[in-house]
Amino acid sequence: MSLVKKFMTVGGATLGSRFMGFARETMMAAALGTGPMADAFYAAFRFPNLFRRLFAEGAFNAAFVPLFAKEIEGGGKEAAKRFSEEVFGVLFTVLLLITIVMELAMPLIVRTIIAPGFEPGTEKYEVTVKLAIVMFPYLMCMSLTAMLSGMLNSLHHYFAAAIAPVFLNVMMIGALGYGLWTGADPLATAWYLSWGVLGAGLLQMAVLYLGVLHAGMSITFRRPRMTPNVKRLLVLALPAAVTGGITQINQLIGQMIASTKDGAIAALQYADRIYQLPLGVVGVAVGVVLLPELSRALRAGHLKEASNIQNRSLEFVLFLTLPAAAGIWVLSDEIIRVVYEHGAFNPSMTATVASILAIYGLGLPGFVMIKGLNPGFFAREDTKTPMRFTMIAVGVNCALAVSLFPFIAERGIATAEVASGWISTLLLGITLWRRGHLEIEPAMAWRVVRLIISALIMAAAVEYASRYAAPYIRAESGLFEQVGAVLALIGVAMVVYFAVAFAIGGASLGMLRRNIKRSAATPPPTDSED
Repeated sequence: MSLVKKFMTVGGATLGSRFMGFARETMMAAALGTGPMADAFYAAFRFPNLFRRLFAEGAFNAAFVPLFAKEIEGGGKEAAKRFSEEVFGVLFTVLLLITIVMELAMPLIVRTIIAPGFEPGTEKYEVTVKLAIVMFPYLMCMSLTAMLSGMLNSLHHYFAAAIAPVFLNVMMIGALGYGLWTGADPLATAWYLSWGVLGAGLLQMAVLYLGVLHAGMSITFRRPRMTPNVKRLLVLALPAAVTGGITQINQLIGQMIASTKDGAIAALQYADRIYQLPLGVVGVAVGVVLLPELSRALRAGHLKEASNIQNRSLEFVLFLTLPAAAGIWVLSDEIIRVVYEHGAFNPSMTATVASILAIYGLGLPGFVMIKGLNPGFFAREDTKTPMRFTMIAVGVNCALAVSLFPFIAERGIATAEVASGWISTLLLGITLWRRGHLEIEPAMAWRVVRLIISALIMAAAVEYASRYAAPYIRAESGLFEQVGAVLALIGVAMVVYFAVAFAIGGASLGMLRRNIKRSAATPPPTDSED
C-alpha cells in the first residue's frame, strides 16, 4: 500500500470522526451556548482530554512504536507480545494510582490548574469539580487505548485505531440528543455529557482490544516490573509527551488565562473544533502513518528511502493545508454562522468565535507540519531535542497570551498559540536539515512556492464570490439556504485552487499518480515535469 493510500485510510476514518464532532459541537452550541455550564463542562473535559491527545497522538506512539517495531523485527510477534504485556502491566498500575490521586485532589487541581479564574464556592466551580471527577478515568481508558493503537499501527492495521474516536462522538451526541429531547436544563445536559465521555472511553478500549485480537495478538496482565524495555519506553515517553502535546499544552495555558472572562473558554473551544477538522484529518493521519514507516526504513538502513518518505509527507501536508488555511481565514464568519448560530448561540458570539477561527487558520500549516516533522526525531529515538524546542515555544505562548489577553481577549490567546506553533515548526525543520535528516529538494521548494501563490489566488476569488453569497448566509436565511451557499463557496475555492495549482506547476497528475501507486519503500524517480 502506498504512503498516500495509508494517509487516506487514516484520514478518511478521522474525517468521519471530525464530521461527527461538528454535529456534536453544533448540538452543544444550541444546548449550552457560551454560558456557565458550557464553560464548566469544557474546563472539566479539557484536563482528561489533554492527556488523551498527549498519549494517543503524542508520547505513546512516539515512544512505543519504534520499540515495538524493533521487537517484531528482532524476535517476531512473540517478542513483541512479551514487550507489550510488560508495558501493559506497568502502565495499568501507574494509571490506576494517578487516577486515584487526581480524583482525591480534584478541587485543588480545578482551583490551580484547570480553571483558576473560577471563584471557589460558586456553582460553576462546584460543577466543574464534580464533572472532572466523573470524566478523569477517561484518561486511564484512553492511555491503554493508545497502547493498543500503537500495536495496530505497527502491525499496519491503521483503520481500527483511526475509527475508534468516532465512539466518543456517538456517545456525546446520544447524551445531547437525550437532553434536547427531554428538555433538560444546561446542568443536567452537562451531567449526561460527562457520563457519556466515560462510557466512550470504555467502549473505545474494548473496540481496540478486539482489533488487536483480530490482528493475531493478545495481551494478558503481567505483574508490573521495570524491565530494560519498559525503562527505555519511559525515558522516551516523557519528552515525547511534552513535544507531541504542544498544541494541547498551549490550549491548557490559554484556558487558564481565559477562565477569568465569562464565555471565553467555550468561544475558544468552538473555534478549535473547526480548525481541528483539517488538523486532525491531515496532521494526525501523517503523524500516525509516518512514524512506523520511518522507523521501518531506518531500522533497515534505508536512509534515502527515509528521506523520501519525510519529503513526500511534508509535500502532501502543504498541498492540502495551505488552501484550508486560506479558506478558513476568508470564510470564518460564514462557517461559524452556519455551524453554530442556532438556539442559545447569538450573532455576537458568532463575531467573537469567527475572529478566533481566522487567527487559528493562519497557524494551521505550522501545526500540521509539526506532526510531519516530529517523527523525524522520534523514529531515531530522539525525543529530547523536540522537547527542548517545545519548552521554548510554550514559553513564547505564555508570554504572548498574558500580554495580549488584556487588550484583545480571546484573540490574544489564539495569536499566542499560532506564534508558538510556527516557532516550534521552524526549530524542528531547521534542526532536521542541519543534521542531514531532512533534504530540501529544489523541485519541492518551488512547488511549495507555487502552492502558496495558488492559495492566495483562491482566497481572493472566494472573497470576491462571498459578496454574492452574502444574502443567502444572513441570520434570517434558512439553514439549508445557508449551508448551500457555504458549500458553493467551498466548491469555488476547490476549483480555483486546484486549477491554478496544476496550471502553474504546484502539482501535476504525474506526481499524484506516482505517490498514490508507489509503495513507501520505492525510491522516487526524477520528476521531469517539474
